[in-house]
Amino acid sequence: MAPMRSRSIRLRDQHDSPGLQPLGRRLAAGGLAAVCGLSIATGALAQTDASPSALAAEAANDPLEGLNRASFKLGMGLDRAFLGPIAHGYMAVTPRVVRDRVSSAIYNLGEPNTVMNQVLQGKPRRAVRSSTRFVVNSTIGVLGLFDVAAKMGLPPRGADFGQTFGRWGAGPGAYIYVPLMGPLNVRDGVGRALDIVTDPVSMVAGGFDTDFGKARTVVTVVDLRAATDSGFRALKDAADPYVTTRSAYGQYREAFVREATGETETLPDFDAPPSEPTTPSPPTP
Repeated sequence: MAPMRSRSIRLRDQHDSPGLQPLGRRLAAGGLAAVCGLSIATGALAQTDASPSALAAEAANDPLEGLNRASFKLGMGLDRAFLGPIAHGYMAVTPRVVRDRVSSAIYNLGEPNTVMNQVLQGKPRRAVRSSTRFVVNSTIGVLGLFDVAAKMGLPPRGADFGQTFGRWGAGPGAYIYVPLMGPLNVRDGVGRALDIVTDPVSMVAGGFDTDFGKARTVVTVVDLRAATDSGFRALKDAADPYVTTRSAYGQYREAFVREATGETETLPDFDAPPSEPTTPSPPTP
């Protein structure tokens, strides 16, 4: 998210976390069935409990909170047992500068998918810029290891099918949590699956079951987990890590969709000095 002092919320996409969306593009296929099943069950499990927890879940569009909390607990347990230690080992033996290069290369492989979605969103200029980024970084940038295009005034602009659906008016749907995939909503879950099956790089490379596809998936997972390690540590201090995760995800994705629709949200200017207090008028004798 943008700093609170910003006057308007701007998309925080791959500018800050290059590997975030590529993970969704490559790992969500296995969650498609769960997404569809949960979306069907959503209507049947609508709750009428008026407790504060139930009201908060309703506000967050989380009618399956009980199941989602169990999935969240399982996901965090699997992370502590497997993904977390692997990521920490990777971070221990790999200098930050090398990890950054790996993240850039992974992001570069997702640029063709970004271009496709920007076209579908009716944003041809962005699509041209992203196409140029891919060509420049794949050649001059040595297969995407270096983001040369950004230094040429072509910063990354992420896009995926979830955003494209939102661009054309699709609502997020119910919140769901899938272990090892993380937070989702129905719109983004279906979008991620489409991102995977239509990924141009995978199609050219022969699919995910090739050596390249498998290596790309493994590196993407480890890179993402390492890049978000500070977020995992912050969750340990949260009063309710589940609610914190749900809220952060919802705000990020809605800002992502608003960026595609051209909407902005005006926030108070925290840099502005406080207004001078009004001097009360003396009492009239």
